[in-house]
Formats: sequence, structure tokens, C-alpha cells
Amino acid sequence: MTNNSISNLDRQSLFHPFTSVADLMRDGPLVIAEGQGVRVRDAQGNEYLDGMAGLWCVNLGYGRTEITEAIAAQSRKLAYFHAFNGMSTDVAAECAAALLERAPVKMARVFFGVSGSDANETQLKLIWYYNNLLGRPRKKKILTRWSGYHGSGVATGSLTGLPGMHANFDMPLGPFIHLPRPHHYRDAPAGMDEREFSRHLARELEQVIAREGADTIAAMFAEPVMGAGGLIPPPEGYFDEIVPILRKHDILLVADEVVTGFGRLGTYWGSQSYGFEPDLITAAKGVTSGYFPMSVCYVSPKLWDVFESESTRAGLFGHGYTYSAHPVGAAAALATLRLIDTDGVVANVSQLGPHLQRSMREAVGKHPLVGEVRGKGFMLGIELVRDRATKESFPKEALVGRRLLKKLLGMGLITRALGDTLVFAPPLTIGRKDLDLLVSTFAEGLDAIAREIA
Repeated sequence: MTNNSISNLDRQSLFHPFTSVADLMRDGPLVIAEGQGVRVRDAQGNEYLDGMAGLWCVNLGYGRTEITEAIAAQSRKLAYFHAFNGMSTDVAAECAAALLERAPVKMARVFFGVSGSDANETQLKLIWYYNNLLGRPRKKKILTRWSGYHGSGVATGSLTGLPGMHANFDMPLGPFIHLPRPHHYRDAPAGMDEREFSRHLARELEQVIAREGADTIAAMFAEPVMGAGGLIPPPEGYFDEIVPILRKHDILLVADEVVTGFGRLGTYWGSQSYGFEPDLITAAKGVTSGYFPMSVCYVSPKLWDVFESESTRAGLFGHGYTYSAHPVGAAAALATLRLIDTDGVVANVSQLGPHLQRSMREAVGKHPLVGEVRGKGFMLGIELVRDRATKESFPKEALVGRRLLKKLLGMGLITRALGDTLVFAPPLTIGRKDLDLLVSTFAEGLDAIAREIA
């Protein structure tokens, strides 16, 4: 088929997630046809450096035959079987054990799904199940944060702190309490440094707990670095301040590591980068490098011991998905985990992450359109502003971030615009030369947009 016929077919048949219907019908899709390494090629033959690793997920790059061959071999051997009613497969059991070996703290079990959204739905149900088994029916409220992203279901979309995902969907629903986002650049009171801001946020957390009652609050969800909400790293000392408060009030901590897991911050887990120990961990995306849909819920001994000891009284555990512990997904994950180890992926990010952050700051940190360059490891955000001195944003209708995204696409670089914050999360296998190309291309595109605005 020609590119035009594919584009027309797409517009006539495919309902795209997180896409403006009006824009799609006017402009058509960008059809990506193939990928190799850190680059993809569209249906017209144009090549792009993928600065977003797909959607934060193709951590090992494209065309990894070690993963595709594992998928093919497992598909030939056993393409599917379920995990309901005590059924299993050898590869699912091996995958679960391999994941437990790589946990940042001791975990008791893993539960498999197919996406980060369904994994966080599972975590919510596990938390409520746990408190019901303990005879604490009031301890059900969930703390979350504005600008946090935890999924797009009804519960997880409500858990997410992005008003644009709530509008027109009658959300948020449920017992969710949104705390202030830990965004020092935008939200810290004047003159307050990062450590003081962390203490300020901790005091606000204490106030919320006192207002609601600790006996009604079950857990808090937190991304080590906020991703889709604007790529926001925590201020200095943030988790040092809030974790003891959660422990004091017996509030579980869920680390949403869907983006930050498997090396993206230069440590195997994002929670390791910030020195905190979660009770539950949500992982997805990088577990198969995006080659197969799979998600993982890590369950600590604290919860599992209750599930096991109360199992006779509770009866059947009434939760699961058709594709939980999918054998082909487990084979893809095992191949991915081996490559993370043998390719030295975490070490690559640890070594080159500071170079990426420093290079972008040097290139555009003082640009008149840049308010802040922020990030950690291979997560990088550049917030555009109308006025650096006052931090004044551009009006939404100006679509400056979107315009820059399209400019960069025309220059062969894929990024993502979260409003007027442009973000990068390249494959974890990328080398210094391509990182430098990413930075220089972005700087060139930014200058071009600045001239257009002027």
C-alpha cells in the first residue's frame, strides 16, 4: 500500500489514544514502518532518532533479535495458556523468579498483567483486599499527587493527577486525595530552596493525614520521577521527608516504576536512586523493552503474609486477567532481563545520563525561551516560557511546545510535548554520539521556533 492509502485507511478506521481527533483528521498520522537500534523509519523512508524510546519503553532499542527470537520460539512451543485456578507455565514461573531476584528490596511475589494501567488497578485492589482481611474497612483512602500519572482506567485515571484526563470523563471518582505536586520550579514559595520545599510538602502531608484520619488512609502512590505530568524530579530530600511520615501512620507506599524501572535513572530501580523502600512496586514498559505487552506488580512480604494466612477464610482470590502471566510475554521479559545484564544497560545510563543532562543545560539552559532544564539519567525535560525572569508561560492556544515538536520531527528527531515541556527518554542503549546529536538538533529547532515567534 502507498503511504497515502495507509494514512487514509488509518483515518477511516483507527481510534487513536491521547490524540486530537481534529488534528488527526486534518493532518493524518505519521506512519512508522520499521526500526533498528535507536532509529525508526516512516512509511515514506524518512529516518528519525527516537528520543522517546517509543513511549518510554523500547529501552533496548529496535530490532533486538534476542527478544524477537525468544518470542517466536515460545509462540511455536506454547503460544498461550492462563494462570487461573492454579495453572501455570514453566516460562512464567522462571520469569517471576527472575524478577524477584532483581527487586530493590525483598519482595514475596509478582502478579502479571499487560499494562501499567492494569497493574495499578491491581495494586489498588490488593491494598483494599489487604485492609479488608485485616478487619480495617475504613482504611481505604489513597494519597496521590497532582501531575502524577498512574494510568487511564476509571480508578487509575482518577488516581492520576492530570485534570485534562478527568474532564469529560466524570472523574476523579473514588477515595483519592491529591496532594500538591513536588515541583520546585513552579510551586515552591519564593526564596525556598529544595530541601526546605521538601519539608514544606511533608508538613502538608501531615496536615492531610491529621484532617482525614490515619485510620482511613491506606496507601500513597508515587513515581520516583514524574513522567507524563511534566517530567518532574523530586526536590532534594523529598522521599527522606515523606517516607517516615507514611511509616509512622501505617500508610503503604507504592512506587510506580512503570517508566523509571529497569535502568532509566542510572540505577536498576528509580526508588534506589532516591533511597526509599516501597511496599509495592508497579513495573511495565521496560520489562519487555516494549516488545510484548506485560506489567508486573511486586508484592512485599508484609502484604503476602496476610494474603496467605487469611486465604482459607477469604476463599478464592477473585481478581485477574485473561493474559496474566502470558507465556510469550514471560519469554520476552526473560530475554530482556538477560540483555539488561549482559549489555551493561544500567551502567550506560549511569555513565551517560549526567552527560545528557549537562549537555542540554549547556546548550539551551540560558535560552530566552527556556525556563528550566530538569531530569535525571535518561529522563530529560525542557520547559518553555514566554519570560524567563517571571516564569510566565505561553498562552495555551499558542501551542509552542507542539510547534517545536513538529519542527523537530521535520529535522529527524522524535520528542514528546507535555504542554510546553519537551521531554526525552531515549533507549537506554544509546551512545554519546547520538545523545550529542539529540541535544544539538533540539537546540537548532529551538532557535528556529524562537525566530518564528520573534
